[in-house]
Amino acid sequence: MDGLNELQREVEALRERISRLAETEKRARADLEALEEFIGLVSHELRAPLSAVKGSTVALLDQSTQLDPKEADEYYRIIDNQTEYMRTLVSDLLDAGRIESGALSVSPSMESVSVLVEKARSMFLNSNVRHSVNIDLPRDLPPVMVEQRRIVQVLNNLLSNSARHAPQSSPIKLEARYEGAFVEISVTDESQGVEPERLAHLFRKYSHNKGRGVRAGLGLAICKGLVEAHGGRIRATSGDSGRGLRISFTLPAAISRAVAAEPIADGAESTTKEREKSLILVVDDDPHTLRFCRDALNTQGYDVIVTVDHNEMTELIRKEKPSLVLLDLVLPGTDGIALMEKVSELSDQPVVFISGYGRDETIARALDTGAADYIVKPFTPTELGARVRAALRRRARLEPFKLGKLVIDYELRQVTLVGENVELTNTEYELLQVLSTNFGRLVSFEKLLHRVWRNRTDDTRILRTFIKNLRQKLRQGEDDTIYIENVRGAGYRMPRPNPEASRLLDSLA
Repeated sequence: MDGLNELQREVEALRERISRLAETEKRARADLEALEEFIGLVSHELRAPLSAVKGSTVALLDQSTQLDPKEADEYYRIIDNQTEYMRTLVSDLLDAGRIESGALSVSPSMESVSVLVEKARSMFLNSNVRHSVNIDLPRDLPPVMVEQRRIVQVLNNLLSNSARHAPQSSPIKLEARYEGAFVEISVTDESQGVEPERLAHLFRKYSHNKGRGVRAGLGLAICKGLVEAHGGRIRATSGDSGRGLRISFTLPAAISRAVAAEPIADGAESTTKEREKSLILVVDDDPHTLRFCRDALNTQGYDVIVTVDHNEMTELIRKEKPSLVLLDLVLPGTDGIALMEKVSELSDQPVVFISGYGRDETIARALDTGAADYIVKPFTPTELGARVRAALRRRARLEPFKLGKLVIDYELRQVTLVGENVELTNTEYELLQVLSTNFGRLVSFEKLLHRVWRNRTDDTRILRTFIKNLRQKLRQGEDDTIYIENVRGAGYRMPRPNPEASRLLDSLA
């Protein structure tokens, strides 16, 4: 019997060694494929400029041919342009290596979008291109927190990419808009465009576009790395008819629109004071992630508390009252989505998921639970800070809700109807707040009981009683406005406000 047990142990040990060898072989194969891809990429990128330099050199050194001075000048110009291109390519290769290894860092400062755009435009037009650049920038754009050299590099790469694929002399459009806590910049060309299924692959190191040739090399991959290092996101869209390509990326705004017209120093001081008031709770079972988040947010002026045990989260929220929770998606014995649905305390402040899973359906599920944002690991300190600021700003500037003659001022916690105060109990107000902040969407019985009664009851009769009292206080039925709609057997919903009616109400006030 002992001999049989010993044999079984040896067999298990052998299986384990074979498994490790197979894993090692798999990693080695993946590394070899990556190396071959890199060599192929470098070969592809260098072949064209080297051929141009070689051809021009041969023509200049050919003793049997008498060149016209203008022809010679053209060959010299080709050599100069192509060697400069190769110098840029070597720099891009170094950047690609830093991005791949996670060693790329940026040193952001407050910069004007118009200055960034003008520098990139001048650099692009000085490279002897035959495309004009049409710029459309709103006057009220706030400054952005970026490293100027790097974002000019991104813009120049995008303009050059458009010039390579758009028809000669066709205009390239560069525009920007203010979007929440970010400024979005877009570059649009009139090229043949990219098939929808290929758009997601544009920012890889090397990407083919079927019969339309190579669309992306190192340039777009580096753009992605540089934008994400600043805490932004980059995406591509193509026209409905399959023509034209639009690449848009976001950069963190240095100040909000509310203070954009004030002196920069005042805006920066206001932002610093705002951060000092904010306490961030980080929940993650990985101590390295906890340390990274704590150090990154401390450096940016936030107070941070961390825990590896999600069971401590509820008590920490009650005791410390954080302004925002960073919550890992996958935790021992549970996950962040389940906690969002179970822990009522998470409904009272913004929650930002941090996760290594970047699939669209996973992100959609997380956001559908009510999360403010979702960050995919690995992320930079700049991106983390930008997303935390964005979530806090969205929470801070919740606009009053207006529906018909009903106005809910969340900041003052005040409800008025036809200009008169409506006296509500705490429970009635919380019901109204949940329904109004989810206007236009069905709020189920279960979600209302969870958000308002904190799982203390699952009796829908109590909910119906409070809804009935709330409707009576809102005097529903005196005009044509229905404030709370009943979705039979499912829950309740507040209609989407009519913007025209809200503006008319403001003009009469």
